[in-house]
This record gives sequence, C-alpha cells and structure tokens, in this order.
Amino acid sequence: MPLRLVLASASPARRKILQAAGIEPDVLVSGVDESLVVTERAEDLCLELARLKAQAVLTRLRPADDQRTLVIGCDSVLAFDGEILGKPADAAAATRRWQRMRGRSGVLHSGHCLIDIVAGRRAEAVASTVVHFADISDDEIATYVGTGEPLAVAGAFTIDGLGGPFVERIEGDPSTVIGLSLPTLRRLLSELDLRLTDLWTKVAPGSQSVEPLG
Repeated sequence: MPLRLVLASASPARRKILQAAGIEPDVLVSGVDESLVVTERAEDLCLELARLKAQAVLTRLRPADDQRTLVIGCDSVLAFDGEILGKPADAAAATRRWQRMRGRSGVLHSGHCLIDIVAGRRAEAVASTVVHFADISDDEIATYVGTGEPLAVAGAFTIDGLGGPFVERIEGDPSTVIGLSLPTLRRLLSELDLRLTDLWTKVAPGSQSVEPLG
C-alpha cells in the first residue's frame, strides 16, 4: 500500500530537508497555540508541542482505503543558560538573545511525533544537538537581526540559512537543528514496522509529478 507523509508544520526548512532526503510530504499547518504549553524542561515542551501539532492535523484527515497515511509533528526549542528559547518576540529580543549567546553554546531540542492513521499507532522521540555559537560583533548581530530571519526560527538562528556562518560547530545531527531529525525519523518509522526508503519519491525534471520509487 502506498505511503503518504503529512507534515504538520508550516516550516519551509522542515519540508526542504524531507525533499532533500527523497521524501515529498503533503503539508497541513496545525494552528496549535504554542503558548498554551508550559513546562520547565525543554525536552518535554518540544515533544508535547509535536504531539499537539500531529494530533491537530490528524483530526482533519480521513483514512484512505488505497493509501497508508502518516502524520509527523515536530517542534524545536533552544535550551540556553537555564532558559527555554523559542522564537524571539521581536527584533529587540533577538538582539538581546544574540548578545548573550555569542561565544557560548546551547542545546537545540527537536521533538517528533509520528502517527500511523491506519494502524492507530504512534512513535515519539526527542533529538538533541549541542550548538556552539561564534563570538560575533554587535554590527553582525544588528545586520543579521535586520534580515528578519532570527524572528522566524527557534533559538533565533539557523545553520542552513543566513545564520550558518555564526555557528562555529555542532555536536550531533545537523537536521535536528534545522527542525526535523532524519535519523530520528528513520528510527520512528522502524518502530512502526516501516522503512524510510518506503517514503522515497522521484520527481521528473521540469515536472511536478511525483512517483513512488521501487
């Protein structure tokens, strides 16, 4: 039975990383109010939000007789200096955050909740990667914040965008920092007796048509 993966996220980076790995997901935005979840542990927060996002999208889907549908919900937060940091509220908050983070390190946690609609099963996990930030100047911070990119992402930084040069190194899986850990997704699929390669697709050059591989 063909597999369909629904990504419960508006994040272009998460969709792009799946596409780069040979997976063409459908996208449904969950609309979950992230401020409703309060917890002291970053790992618990990102996993609970991932659950809520997947569940919110699940309620809008119906099982198909000729297709096995999976829903993946993800959420990312940065644990830094005893705080849990999501997206900064505004440019001033992003600037203050970078002034604190530069030359130091934090841990980026990404929660994942994968639900198999047909089987009624789910698998969950949190992936974590240590991020070492460069000791950047005030001018670099101002210019970076001025692009608007830090306002749209957890932790106020990216490694796959304009913020990449401001990260000295990481310890762990790069895709975790982007927001969806591919090794974690493979393990979660295995828990549901599926293979990541079952989700591989191919796109004909110059065409939008997608065919299953194999």
